[in-house]
Amino acid sequence: MKTRTLGQDLEVSAIGLGCMGMSQSFPPIPPRGDSIALIRAAVERGVTFFDTAQVYGPFDNEEIVGEGLEPMREQVVIATKFGFELSTGVSTGTDSRPETIKSSVDDSLRRLRTEYIDLLYQHRIDRNVPIEEVAGTVKELIEAGKVRHFGMSEAGVQNIRRAHAVQPVTALQSEYSLWWREPEDAILPTLEELGIGFVPFSPLGKGFLTGKIDESTTFENGDFRNTVPRFVDGEARRANRVFVELLQEIADRKQATPAQVALAWILAQKPWIVPIPGTTKLHRLEENLAASELELTADDLAEIENAQLEGEGARYSEANQRMIDR
Repeated sequence: MKTRTLGQDLEVSAIGLGCMGMSQSFPPIPPRGDSIALIRAAVERGVTFFDTAQVYGPFDNEEIVGEGLEPMREQVVIATKFGFELSTGVSTGTDSRPETIKSSVDDSLRRLRTEYIDLLYQHRIDRNVPIEEVAGTVKELIEAGKVRHFGMSEAGVQNIRRAHAVQPVTALQSEYSLWWREPEDAILPTLEELGIGFVPFSPLGKGFLTGKIDESTTFENGDFRNTVPRFVDGEARRANRVFVELLQEIADRKQATPAQVALAWILAQKPWIVPIPGTTKLHRLEENLAASELELTADDLAEIENAQLEGEGARYSEANQRMIDR
């Protein structure tokens, strides 16, 4: 597995593993033992970058990742997140107060079975707490040896700049894929200027860019996609099939899959971008990781650009959209 370097010289595998689906959002949820086995299989195949969060479950995901990686802790980079009020076990909104950050990090360390967190993200901007206070608290945790790197998730340009001035930001995690390219407008230029890495989640469009979903596909109860306008709206699904058709055409020439082309496209954008596709299946993991070896030519990339495709439908419900920093 090739490696890439995020901000502050954090070296990770070129493709990471998003672990959220092991405990929520994309049922059926696999047995805990199967997820632990998949995490260890990923390490065997060269993955060193694993993404989890307190709110995934809540809490179950960190426990799964912690148990899965405990035997090879020094070989891997674990990223987790704080930023929600979870004292009752259910999120009741954002909470990035210093005392909450500190107590929640201690809880994460216990669940992850580790003495330090490699990359700690603020999951969502808390509009009630100045970002300088948040960054300062993480700085204290870094000085205490509990955290090694500071990250942000779904943060806007101004908050990124303000946080970075207090504690250098190693990575921003936000959605980015061939069918959601908004970060290219202002986020990517800012990250490049400041030397911050980018970690795209949903690099396969929540599964859509694999080509396995069409307008007749139904999702189980509890599947996050049942709340996403791009999936709920049948017309949007039909319109967005143009992405899959383009990816399939290129994949056929490359003896690859649409998913591999979609991931290779992301990797071709900047050398400091590290996608974290999620999966609970070994054959999908292997398919995704093989994308790191797929080289798209200048002609391939030009073909994608010249198609000038734009996704139809919103990527979040209105409630989720209100939590995104702009």
